Amino acid sequence: MAEISAKEVMSLRNKTGLSMMACKAALAEAGGDPEKAEEILRKQLKGKMESRTDRAAGEGRIYIVTAPDQSTGTVVEVRAETDFTAKNEGFVNMVKAVAALAAKAPAGPIAATPEINAEIDKVRIATGENCSYARGFKYAGAPGTAKVGGYVHHDGKTGALIHAEGAIDAETLAKIGMHIVAADPRPKGVSVNDIPADVIEKERKFRIEQAMESGKPKEIAEKMVEGGMRKFYEEVALLEQVFVLDPSKKIKDVVGSGAKLVAYQRYQVGEQA
Repeated sequence: MAEISAKEVMSLRNKTGLSMMACKAALAEAGGDPEKAEEILRKQLKGKMESRTDRAAGEGRIYIVTAPDQSTGTVVEVRAETDFTAKNEGFVNMVKAVAALAAKAPAGPIAATPEINAEIDKVRIATGENCSYARGFKYAGAPGTAKVGGYVHHDGKTGALIHAEGAIDAETLAKIGMHIVAADPRPKGVSVNDIPADVIEKERKFRIEQAMESGKPKEIAEKMVEGGMRKFYEEVALLEQVFVLDPSKKIKDVVGSGAKLVAYQRYQVGEQA
């Protein structure tokens, strides 16, 4: 049996965050090979971790990575059980690594890959928490035409990724991302035409019921509903919303005539995707 030094044990402990005893046992089983020992620990503890996946993971972090030329951008959400872990440097660095891996995927929703899960497993093992990949999304377009940017709030819990085209810079996209994160009510689509039909139907039904209960004649009730719906569209269509950073402008004024907002993703830790 290979002799295991305290330095080797400490090195493995620093890498995995596990106890000295567990690290020494793994090194002994691996014949002193640190890579094999780490794999042994990963297999042992992942099995234990899998039995804990029913625990709620309501904390976590959002991260966005964009290409230098703004032609692509990716947003990911990784969850943890506690805010303490979500703020830990090791967790934050892991989420950045996950985002970099997710950025290699094609445009659209991104599922976890073995490489992504391996990064998360390192933190799961070190913390003993149920850390998990929640979701990810990538926008991509032709270099020179597509402009992808975004914003993540300082606490890492909310963020917005935006796909645009034309003459719009990263700073402006970040400001629009700040608006999407902070706006109340939340935008439901880029333009009126992008608001989901079920959202419109639900709002219209609510307003019709209100008008009917007021006892107004049908013609007046219908006019009241249509007027109310126009106001609703202005409240929830992103381009029509009042800009939170400058109430004298609407988002369409911030975008300007030389650019176009195509789509966006708003992420908040723990929300139902």
